[in-house]
Amino acid sequence: MKKAIIIGSGIGGIALSIRLSKMGYLVKVFESNSYPGGKIHSIEKQGFRFDAGPSLFTMPEYVDDLFKFCGENPRDFFNYKRKNIGCKYFWEDGTKLVAYGNKQEFIIEVEKKLGVPHEVLSKYFNKAKIKYDDTTPLFLEKSLHKITNYFSKETLNALLSFHKYDIFKSLHQINEKELKEPHLVQLFDRFATYIGSDPFQVSGIMSLIQHLETHFGTYVPTKGMISITESLVELAKRQGVEFIFESNVEKIIIENKSAIGIKSKGLLYNSDLVISNMDINPTYNILMSEVKKPKNIVNIKSSSSALIFYWGMSNKYPNLDLHNIFFSTDYKKEFKEIFNNHSISDDPTVYINITSKDIEGEAPKNCENWFVMINSPHDNGQDWNFIVEKVRKSILKKISRILGKDISKDITTEEILTPPEIQKKTKSHLGALYGPSSNKILSAFFRHPNFSRDINNLYFCGGSVHPGGGIPICLLSAKITAELIDNNYK
Repeated sequence: MKKAIIIGSGIGGIALSIRLSKMGYLVKVFESNSYPGGKIHSIEKQGFRFDAGPSLFTMPEYVDDLFKFCGENPRDFFNYKRKNIGCKYFWEDGTKLVAYGNKQEFIIEVEKKLGVPHEVLSKYFNKAKIKYDDTTPLFLEKSLHKITNYFSKETLNALLSFHKYDIFKSLHQINEKELKEPHLVQLFDRFATYIGSDPFQVSGIMSLIQHLETHFGTYVPTKGMISITESLVELAKRQGVEFIFESNVEKIIIENKSAIGIKSKGLLYNSDLVISNMDINPTYNILMSEVKKPKNIVNIKSSSSALIFYWGMSNKYPNLDLHNIFFSTDYKKEFKEIFNNHSISDDPTVYINITSKDIEGEAPKNCENWFVMINSPHDNGQDWNFIVEKVRKSILKKISRILGKDISKDITTEEILTPPEIQKKTKSHLGALYGPSSNKILSAFFRHPNFSRDINNLYFCGGSVHPGGGIPICLLSAKITAELIDNNYK
């Protein structure tokens, strides 16, 4: 039986371990932490439970697919429900908007609250759907780095329709031209943050991102986001995958331009395949320091990161839902601070996730668990203690002002996560959440491939390589990598 070693147990690594094991490989997953899941793990404190990392769940069928791939019924092991309300939006001028899970309800809400004719948003959604449907077969489901993938009918149709995708305009330019109303433009600019990017720089094709949420819906796992990790790890174990925790990989062993294994805790482990689910930068910088780095590793900038406050609240807020956004008054300034000045503006946009709204036992009685996130720059040597103190004060005032209540008195417990700590816990380069930045017009299309061009038997998966970050996209990354391996070793 052929052996495969996976470095890192992020969601992409777990998914790939399942696929490879089912394909007949003997799979070992090495993880430096004492727990699996990478960014998808959990914090428990004084009766409150918080999902530490990703809080938005879309495209749940990609998780289901892994159970079905193994001949199991996903409903026996993992369950979720669709949200009737995708998100609640708040602005300083008193404007409030509910993004209903039903697209038509949302369109009616926008017309009623913002005065935008329903035809405007319907046209925008239809255009985003075309972008998504045309580009997904190539961009999200296949390797962009294999020339044979460009000769399918779907790919040729996508290339012939290239002019329709707004590649060379920014997302903000597209939103401003097509939506016009300032609140709505800001709302749809926000989707650039789903890939750690700046809406004033990222390509207009990225209007397809919102299609994942507004068309396919927003979901909540019935046992929290951590249950994605837990259920898939158990599935992997049932397939024979071995997880080796607290085992930092020190080196990928390369001989005669082939990866033949890894070194961990001074021991050598031979393998027919080596796959890094580790961030692509430390993979080269630490595990393969003698290998020349590709240009797209050396030259590209990192995505944004996040500053997260986990607050145990001794009160309930009925006007909030699972997902809530409190917008800044100057979005352009906010992103300029992040990407140009490597700082956080005095008036940042605030995202609040409250899983106790939907899941029992997440907080003590009459309390709520608040996951409060602010988009931030990646770590660039900033004084994070100063930034945390400044941001904490400004967002407490902002949230209290908009809600009409001093929320600071309700905070009974607190944990804080900064970009340096994100890097320490997840090995994400500079604490960036989405690997390389997608701000340059074509950068999203030229991420590092899922295989090595120079070293045989070496592959990559996860958020820092093709096709990108986020739970559903990382699951697709694992699928692409598995298919590349399958095609190479038939």
